[in-house]
Amino acid sequence: QVREWKNEGSKRYMCTGRPGWLTVSLRVGKYKKIHKNIMINLMDVLEVDSERQVVRVEPLVTMGQLTAHLNPMGWTIPVVPELDDLTVGGLIMGTGIESSSHIYGLFQHTCVAYELVLADGSLVRCSPTENSDLFYAVPWSCGTLGFLVAAEIKMIPAKKYVKIHYEPVRGLQKICEKFTEESKKKENSFVEGLVYSLEEAVIMTGVLTDEAEQSKINRIGNYYKPWFFKHVEKYLKAGRTGTEYIPSRHYYHRHTRSIFWELQDIIPFGNNPVFRYLFGWMVPPKISLLKLTQGEAIRKLYEQHHVVQDMLVPMKSLEKSIQTFHVDLNVYPLWLCPFILPNNPGMVHPKGDEAELYVDIGAYGEPKRKQFEARASMRQMEKFVRSVHGFQMLYADCYMTREEFWDMFDGSLYHKLREQMHCKDAFPEVYDKICKAARH
Repeated sequence: QVREWKNEGSKRYMCTGRPGWLTVSLRVGKYKKIHKNIMINLMDVLEVDSERQVVRVEPLVTMGQLTAHLNPMGWTIPVVPELDDLTVGGLIMGTGIESSSHIYGLFQHTCVAYELVLADGSLVRCSPTENSDLFYAVPWSCGTLGFLVAAEIKMIPAKKYVKIHYEPVRGLQKICEKFTEESKKKENSFVEGLVYSLEEAVIMTGVLTDEAEQSKINRIGNYYKPWFFKHVEKYLKAGRTGTEYIPSRHYYHRHTRSIFWELQDIIPFGNNPVFRYLFGWMVPPKISLLKLTQGEAIRKLYEQHHVVQDMLVPMKSLEKSIQTFHVDLNVYPLWLCPFILPNNPGMVHPKGDEAELYVDIGAYGEPKRKQFEARASMRQMEKFVRSVHGFQMLYADCYMTREEFWDMFDGSLYHKLREQMHCKDAFPEVYDKICKAARH
């Protein structure tokens, strides 16, 4: 298809032909209508190499599919981002994170090689040792350097359960101290925080294990179980700690049924025991279905009165960040997920020469701030994130100017490769693909 496009005179930019409503991002890419759509129907797990401990997959393999495939074989991947429908391609070209990222980094840091079809129609493999510039430039590039056709991801042995400990913490300073302390411990397989108000949070730490106390097993993934964030809140309300054993796959997809806490805005009675018992098997509705059936007026309303943002900030700025989120948005719960950010080349790396501990702060829901105005409030947030050398996840609405965008991200390697590989006539720049200012 790429060679055909070339033979036809390379008139328009290319993009993947997957319809915008199928993606998990709430954004509907308008560029799909004007660009040359390249159909990429690659959705298979290609090989599981137990000796190298690597799984080779195609870009449309989803997280739900991958864990279902690997777990029975005794394997899993180090970072399993939350929602079932997230694809390998999206997690590499965008980014992905999970509560194990304080050990392994972001999803891209667990990949050992990519295979891409470039603008000239050639197929290349890149890794830290071959075509390494391309290997480090691909993450966060949103499909603007080439088409991903396969990826090799590290595997680790799977265990049956996650032994999870819930600890309610009160007081913002204490929350940040406790969260930072737990995130630094490599013996924790998982670290996650749910912040329910400016002064209240539950911090969860988990360890992978094959043994479990039968009386403490909680199969939270079953359709009739309370939504996970509601279950966690009980520990906060009761003011007590607790320990449970959750089957690993249920843990990996613990926020899937309630789409974190987004479903409470879509189905307000969704956590009611009667609803869960009778209709729980029907949720979550596919995000793609919600997008496909959503009219333009509803979408605009949603955009103005609803926030879905992940900001990645250095751990040392956590307290200041939560306060800023509180003032600018006032959305709760907030999701906290720690990750180690290695000093690799590419768009996203720490300011110094060392790897640095960062935290993803996820705000999903309706802002309670009185004067919330989507554009102004988000520009305020983006400015703060740039000031602490943080990053904004690119699946979300982004209001930065081109200059601000390249102030947040390091474009040096990216621009060099776009020049070298003649991408400028083949693909739009990443900014033009994702930023509101460029798309309106």
